[in-house]
Amino acid sequence: MRSQLLCLTIALALLGYFVYMPIPDDIDEPWKLMVKSQSYFGNVAELLGLKHYMDIMWFFTFAEQAAVISDDKVKVTESMFHEVPVIVYEPMQKKNEELRRAIIYIHGGGWCLGSAKMAPYDLLSRRTAAELNAVVVSVEYRLAPEHHFPTPFNDAYHAVKHFLQEQVLAQYSVDATRIALSGDSAGGNMAAAVAQQIQEDRDIKLDLKAQALLYPVLQALDMQTPSYQQNEYMPILPKVMMIRFWSEYFTSDKTLYYAMLENRHNSLKSIQLMKFANWSIYLPENYRQKYTYSDPYFDSKDLSESISDPRASPLLVDDDKLRVLPKTYIVTCEYDVLRDDGVMYVTRLRRAGVQVHHDHYGKGFHGAMMFTMLPFSFKIAHEMTENYINWLNKNL
Repeated sequence: MRSQLLCLTIALALLGYFVYMPIPDDIDEPWKLMVKSQSYFGNVAELLGLKHYMDIMWFFTFAEQAAVISDDKVKVTESMFHEVPVIVYEPMQKKNEELRRAIIYIHGGGWCLGSAKMAPYDLLSRRTAAELNAVVVSVEYRLAPEHHFPTPFNDAYHAVKHFLQEQVLAQYSVDATRIALSGDSAGGNMAAAVAQQIQEDRDIKLDLKAQALLYPVLQALDMQTPSYQQNEYMPILPKVMMIRFWSEYFTSDKTLYYAMLENRHNSLKSIQLMKFANWSIYLPENYRQKYTYSDPYFDSKDLSESISDPRASPLLVDDDKLRVLPKTYIVTCEYDVLRDDGVMYVTRLRRAGVQVHHDHYGKGFHGAMMFTMLPFSFKIAHEMTENYINWLNKNL
């Protein structure tokens, strides 16, 4: 699995490198740039610029954006929910005017990339709608770095709040007692945060029945969890890239990025919240492996107040805000820097009394569920998708 991922990522990164990156005058053999740094991936990310490298990677992995057209099983339309673009997938089958289930989905991409229209997300939404006879709303939030936090979160929140209105649910024939919120990676981050925040919104009278979080990113305080260390150079999402996503989400000031690389970005305020993300407490022994916990460095200077905001780091709320959450499905992957974020959330939710189903994939990697289309159709992606849809079918 590691070798396959490595070959795939190197091929994609090399293509992006030679397409986009001007070669420095003092480099006679461009390929040597790969070995000048201890971290090949950090080197590529820095030299190419995150946007170029990841755009190439997403383009060749996920193909072009899908056309927003209906098929014989699902009606697909574009709409605006509180000025936020969404794509609505409605199953064609409808029995005796019955009300249907609904899933609101928030796509991943490190808050900086991706689209609800990208082929794997479109395919997942169509399949979910058809197999569950459910309405699927896929949110097209604004992206960083053009729109920093909290704009992407606010877009997701407002779209969810709009859909939960009685008249909107009636428009789409949705059962108000059978609604789930879901997302992957950065989308899982926003899904978790939205699920928490709507509990405090007095204008929202409904409760979600479920949330499904796929390899979510949940905290920005500690970049030295065992999974960040173990998977520092792992293809698809190496540590340097995840940190770049975090920093671009919060600010255009690169000071935060370089501080996060050294895990020296916490302030006196944020370090007080480490009690909610301390992996020596919330990470089961089998995930800790050989690694030893040490408290992150902190400074009196606050590089970004956003890192301690629960709308950005939903792991950082107290138990009172967790115990009111709906039944939860969480996917984690062994070869993923974000593995421990998800595992710690599983632990904390269960201790708070929330019903949690945790699927951990020992051979999984970050973003694996999106690889369901040729030329990159992986068995594990199809297995993950089937398990995800089966859980929704039984619990929604």
